[in-house]
Amino acid sequence: MFTAVVLAGGLTAVAAPPAWALVEIDVNKGNIEPLPIAITDFLSSNELGAEITSVISSDLKRSGLFAPIDKGAFIEKISNPDAAPRFEDWKVINAQALVTGRVTQEGDGRLRAEFRLWDTFAGEQLIGEQFFANKANARRVAHIIADAIYERLTGEKGYFDTRVVFIDESGPKNQRKKRLAIMDQDGANVRYLSDGSAITLTPRFSPTRQEITYMSYESGQPRVYLLQIETGQRELVGNFPGMTFAPRFSPDGQKVIMSLLRDDGNSNVFAMDLRSRTTTRLTNSNSIDTSPSYSPDGRQVVFTSDRGGQPQIYVMSADGSGQNRISFGGGSYSTPVWSPRGDLIAFTKQSGGEFQIGVMKTDGSGERILSTGFQQEGPTWAPNGRYIMFFKEAAGSGGPRLFSIDLTGRNEQAIPTQNFASDPAWSPLLE
Repeated sequence: MFTAVVLAGGLTAVAAPPAWALVEIDVNKGNIEPLPIAITDFLSSNELGAEITSVISSDLKRSGLFAPIDKGAFIEKISNPDAAPRFEDWKVINAQALVTGRVTQEGDGRLRAEFRLWDTFAGEQLIGEQFFANKANARRVAHIIADAIYERLTGEKGYFDTRVVFIDESGPKNQRKKRLAIMDQDGANVRYLSDGSAITLTPRFSPTRQEITYMSYESGQPRVYLLQIETGQRELVGNFPGMTFAPRFSPDGQKVIMSLLRDDGNSNVFAMDLRSRTTTRLTNSNSIDTSPSYSPDGRQVVFTSDRGGQPQIYVMSADGSGQNRISFGGGSYSTPVWSPRGDLIAFTKQSGGEFQIGVMKTDGSGERILSTGFQQEGPTWAPNGRYIMFFKEAAGSGGPRLFSIDLTGRNEQAIPTQNFASDPAWSPLLE
């Protein structure tokens, strides 16, 4: 679908810059000053150049790591993106990095989008690539370019070429229509995956493919389904007696893990092999064990249990052995989710009449609260493990909205949606 070609263009070889290159972002520092970056309008014979530039700029700005410079401050007008820019003109306005590019149309109708990233203080090209795609994928090309810039300047994978599945909520609160929906991570290209005739809950992305698992009450009973996003093919995972809660995939996509409420009134954690459809019980307590989530290596599971008197976070081996409590803070914990990097667990916490989104290390130490509000829950990780999306409802707002926040807790951003929205789940990077 996409073809990427490295651009050298007779200028500087596209390789790692020498050690004295100045422009870089250390994402491991606690307080990061956004990097001033100039993003010029991509040369184009139509509006696509400006559209792609706008998406790139918005992606980078929303990350909190970049500060796109107002185009009104630009001194040099780029007329040939293949030629080296006048670096002094960009240093004067403190542009530490510069992005130039063009968009053209091939004879077969495809778009060719080219870009170059420059280190203005070192006076060299850091990266240059071109992508071929159909016109309908112009926004996706922009996200891919933003990812390439993010990775080159931070040393870590970007997260812009991703999607989010969520529950779209419309109508009065006592008759709320809940539809399964999917969008780009910035809120664009919303597409509905269900018609809202039945309650749909807890969509979760597979970490290995564009596939989701979710719950639906279309038969009057909670059923777990698998849905292939691209083809629309759907299959029933299981019709479980009692109540089913929040199924999630294993890291290899071969299992789902969930909590099931049995006749005895207790909720326990079960894993199901998607090939054999065999179910394995992992917890067996006289309490409520729920919200399981695998570690990225598949060896451990984090879950919530009230076996100690109130909901706290526990970790166990993937076979159910070695169950160990890791949270000991005041309040109630819920919806723990293991980071794709494996270093942190995100959670919802209810304390002092407020809801909080936080993270802790996998042994329970280093708890940090990122966001506090009237009602908020349901964290989901970006695939690079640097950002979290969740939903919250402000007092008197009438319904929930989606927000993202980085691990510093200082970059909370609203995700625009036409209707109320809840229960987001972030996809892996698209292919």
